[in-house]
Amino acid sequence: MIAFTLLPLLLPALVSAHGYVGQVTIDGTVYKGNAVGTIPTIDSVIRQVYTQFPVKNASNPDLHCGMGAQFAKDVASANPGSKFEVLWVGGPNGSINWPHNTGPIMHYMAKCDGSCASYNSTNAEWFKISELGPRPDNQTWYQASLMAGFPANVTIPSTLAPGNYLLRSEIIALHLATTLGGAEFYPSCIQLSVGGSQIGAPTCSEEVTFPGGYSDTDPGILAPNIFDQPINYTCFPGPPVATFVSGSPTPGVKRPSKAMMQKRRLGNSH
Repeated sequence: MIAFTLLPLLLPALVSAHGYVGQVTIDGTVYKGNAVGTIPTIDSVIRQVYTQFPVKNASNPDLHCGMGAQFAKDVASANPGSKFEVLWVGGPNGSINWPHNTGPIMHYMAKCDGSCASYNSTNAEWFKISELGPRPDNQTWYQASLMAGFPANVTIPSTLAPGNYLLRSEIIALHLATTLGGAEFYPSCIQLSVGGSQIGAPTCSEEVTFPGGYSDTDPGILAPNIFDQPINYTCFPGPPVATFVSGSPTPGVKRPSKAMMQKRRLGNSH
């Protein structure tokens, strides 16, 4: 009887322990998203997912834009150097703050063939534009700021060539990643049209597909010592930040080769 008595009290906490992107602000202009698993009530630039729950396993076909992600109707205008504030929220209706505080925040972009409002992101070739892990003191993670209600900040590369792009904002929650398959992936895609006259672009070796870009055994995904202090996390999953973004490859981080990532993708196809 005790178990049944406690169950109603425990369920709200369990159900609310996940989340999604509820809003993005681009150079001061706010774009709201739709709650998960509902009939859309607004035309958004954020691709709606059908659940707040995470993508599990690096081979999951939903790893590109999130669980059951649907095309969004609108496309946001941006420019090289545009500043984004990506607000992650918790619960099925986004009524609470993001609930996790352990693991990296990463941002990728991919060029769309035609309008991003109808682009199939399973075909996308993604390049990384930012990655954040532990704070400089190695005591807490940047992700903890999201739990406090702050957005994830990212800037579009200042030399990015014009075109239609998806911005993929991703959190990997590592609080269960001490064992294989414990990592929780939260990707979300935002549809953009980028103006300007720049020429910056990634090289082919800097692009990955999802699934295919990660393995469940990657050091930044399987993390048996994730709760050690000080935090020792230097192997971000996926490719390095593209050279045209950062000016030089990320030092001291061993990455899977392009051939290995392609092998993973082929191994995940059905």
